[in-house]
Amino acid sequence: MAFIHRTTMTPGKLELITGWLPKQSWYAGTGGAPDLTRAGGFRLDDPEGAVGIEFMVVVDSAGPDPVAYLVPLSYRDAALEGVPEAALVGTSEHGVLGTRWVYDGVHDPVVLAQLSALLRGEANPQHQSLSDTPDPTVTVHGAGSGDGPGVRIRRVLRAGADEQPPSAHLVAGWTWPDGAAARGVFAVAAPR
Repeated sequence: MAFIHRTTMTPGKLELITGWLPKQSWYAGTGGAPDLTRAGGFRLDDPEGAVGIEFMVVVDSAGPDPVAYLVPLSYRDAALEGVPEAALVGTSEHGVLGTRWVYDGVHDPVVLAQLSALLRGEANPQHQSLSDTPDPTVTVHGAGSGDGPGVRIRRVLRAGADEQPPSAHLVAGWTWPDGAAARGVFAVAAPR
């Protein structure tokens, strides 16, 4: 199980995401910089123990209505080879582990493998900020595939069960700026 260090990251995760998010094609904001708050998420363990995996929900309150985004992140001790330059969210100095390369998890094969394993019932979601603590609020619905499905990650989150995909899908929660709790589909198993 991953160990969560009680330390600092400079720049912090929200700072990195604030600069990176507006450059993404799926970003719904217009104009100025986003006004982000952490709103939820969970972690997955890398079986090799080398890559930190976090699924962070951030809410942007800069526009007329808040928008929730799912930002899967990987934390590595060296640059990830073979990915587009835009996959790098940034680098940060971790108070215990040193320099971390922070990547958009959709480009990291370890993140995608563990998310696929979760959708097949072969991995367990972990609490976002507590070591060795399962997160029972993160649930998988539908039948998983035994052949290692691909995954489609929902970047812009919608609360509620507006659609129930027929394939295995991951449901988790977040909190809006007014304190209201929300749940929605984070990821869906997809054929390769």
